[in-house]
Amino acid sequence: MEPVYRTIIGLARTVFFVEGLKFTVTGDEHIPASGGAVLAVNHTGYMDFTYAGLPVRTPKRYIRFMAKKEVFDNKISGPIMRALKHIPVDRSAGADSYKAAVDYLRRGELVGVYPEATISRSFEIKEFKSGAARMAIEADVPIIPIVIWGAQRVWTKGFPKRLGRTSTPISIAVGEPIQPDESAADLTAQLHTTMQRMLLEVQRDYQHEPDAYWVPARLGGGAPTLEEADAMDAAEAAEKAAARAERKNTQQ
Repeated sequence: MEPVYRTIIGLARTVFFVEGLKFTVTGDEHIPASGGAVLAVNHTGYMDFTYAGLPVRTPKRYIRFMAKKEVFDNKISGPIMRALKHIPVDRSAGADSYKAAVDYLRRGELVGVYPEATISRSFEIKEFKSGAARMAIEADVPIIPIVIWGAQRVWTKGFPKRLGRTSTPISIAVGEPIQPDESAADLTAQLHTTMQRMLLEVQRDYQHEPDAYWVPARLGGGAPTLEEADAMDAAEAAEKAAARAERKNTQQ
């Protein structure tokens, strides 16, 4: 029993109801009733992790998400994240978070990860990091792909939040477990291909608005292409690195 997690789930469901969000969940039978698994989730918005929790409620389980350390440092979100036993990730020293995730998996927990690492501005599936595959192999647990579509309409990078009553439809698809029977590189490639296919499938049944910022360029929307988005990410990363270097020089 996890009273804090149960309370947070109850609050989240109340918020979803107030917002009028319309969820379509498929494939939740692929969530195991017990045992460890890596849940690999695509990343289009800041609320993805709350929606990803819906399929695992069918077998009444909880997800331990890997999230950036800054969220845990926040005086409001930090205590909540720790109470829910999520895993802080310090990108400058990721070995500890990786080890914690593997330990959770070996104890039979569900660990949620974003293989893309950051939000996809194009809303396409970005290049994957190998962490999900490496954890699955080391802990000898399956990877379960999860694709969420529509979350970017609620709150995504570079656009205002839409947390009022929007009645936004959100589709969540859970794929079949992928066993860790290959190398990390091959397993990562298989996961990427699977999630690309799943994304195309959920998009087929979704109503898209022409030129809308949340619609991929491929579907006639206003979002940047994957290549344009990658260039934007690279420029942002370079800007942050320069700012860190400047702060370091100032402190010396």
